[in-house]
Amino acid sequence: MSLQGKHRILMVSDFFYPNFGGVENHIYYLSQCLMKLGHKVIVMTHAYGNRSGVRYMTGGLKVYYVPWKPFLLQNTLPTFYGTLPIIRTILIRERITLVHGHQAFSTLCHEALMHARTMGYKVVFTDHSLYGFADVGSIHMNKVLQFTLADVSQAICVSHTSKENTVLRSGLPPERVFVIPNAVDTAMFKPAPVRLSNHEIVIVVISRLVYRKGADLLVEVIPEVCRLHQNVRFIVGGDGPKRVRLEEMREKHSLQDRVDMLGAVPHAKVQSVLVTGHIFLNSSLTEAFCIAILEAASCGLLTVLPDDIIVLAEPDPNDMVMAITKAIDLLPQIDTEEMHNRIKKLYSWHNVAKRTEIVYDRALKCSNQSLIDRLPRYLSCGAWAGKHFCMVMIIDFLLWRLLQLWQPDRNVEVVPDSNLTSGIWVQMRMRYNW
Repeated sequence: MSLQGKHRILMVSDFFYPNFGGVENHIYYLSQCLMKLGHKVIVMTHAYGNRSGVRYMTGGLKVYYVPWKPFLLQNTLPTFYGTLPIIRTILIRERITLVHGHQAFSTLCHEALMHARTMGYKVVFTDHSLYGFADVGSIHMNKVLQFTLADVSQAICVSHTSKENTVLRSGLPPERVFVIPNAVDTAMFKPAPVRLSNHEIVIVVISRLVYRKGADLLVEVIPEVCRLHQNVRFIVGGDGPKRVRLEEMREKHSLQDRVDMLGAVPHAKVQSVLVTGHIFLNSSLTEAFCIAILEAASCGLLTVLPDDIIVLAEPDPNDMVMAITKAIDLLPQIDTEEMHNRIKKLYSWHNVAKRTEIVYDRALKCSNQSLIDRLPRYLSCGAWAGKHFCMVMIIDFLLWRLLQLWQPDRNVEVVPDSNLTSGIWVQMRMRYNW
């Protein structure tokens, strides 16, 4: 496989398959489309249960499940320097030219970007979430993000609101932040072949049942909607700490026959759940760009998108009940096939890949700078924090030099580029079910 003029990209995040979520889908679909454009893409994440080592996914996407176990919300324990040897080995073995980290929550992402910059690689960061500025957790996270982005080549956000949020939190120059929205696999998310009857209205909720996703709002909204509309039924897919409150609400109001709790729904089965409904309800308090909304709209559900198929509400139970009532009234006007075709044109992963490719090209054109030239960027992060960040980078640089002495780059075996369509690879994929 000739890679002349193409990129060799390492995608890094704590969040990847077999875990399911927006970040996981983004990395997977973006990687597949970049590979179709001729680039080499490798994914690095932590081990999931017994899934450790090197695995191959559809299209020959190579995934390194490094032997690090998550300790909180699928995040690995911060080690600062513990991941340096294995990240260096992967970068050399795969002859990586650019490192792309995903999600500010990801410890592995932050450490990989730090080590990559120490070794002189160009790095790109994609922020998938919105953060506040006042609570303790956000203040801590924003300072970590400021450290990571102090020396990043380029950054990507999934919406203009996300870009404003990231620039304010990190102090990154706006001209180095690009907006590239999420997309949806419209071949997978199609409307039901037969239009559903409006005799019974089904409202679908698929979300992690946590505070940030507005699970507490659902506890108040669902009983009121069921009281006002006797022909409405809810399907709630997802799991999380707030599921107990929803179960208690269902018991308290005797809604067992009108509220179905599905628990965690595998991504492969999300479409089959969506097509059973008329309306998709998203109660998130903050959302940078929700892929679940695109998936629902692609399946023909009335949801939050362009003006003629939009029903917005304030994060208030009464306002949400009014918005749902308005959505029920709009249902006869919705053409599910026409909605699907619009989403197909507006939100394409191939378009996302081409726009991301432009960001990679710009990142590789950034000038190479020595550690001495880069340290002032970290000093500008704060009177005390800046000095600590400089010490972290200096120690990282010294450890990298020690690793080079202990195991020179030339002693690291390089992986040959392989064409996964060749006969031997086809046989191996069939034999080992890759």
